[in-house]
Amino acid sequence: VLASLTTREREILQLAAAGLTNVRIGQRLCISPRTVETHRNHLMHKLALHNHTDLVRFAIKHGMLSLD
Repeated sequence: VLASLTTREREILQLAAAGLTNVRIGQRLCISPRTVETHRNHLMHKLALHNHTDLVRFAIKHGMLSLD
């Protein structure tokens, strides 16, 4: 499942699951918030996720985010 994501999409998935906004993710990755939004939309579609809660659950399930 993760293999279908680009490296950038995986980065954004991890940062978004950690609670960062599109603006903060963009600042961290040196891309625009709109580009972050595009990547996020693509990964949500590829993974059949419907909201931020689904994204966080997916990240936890796949070891991308700890519960600490």
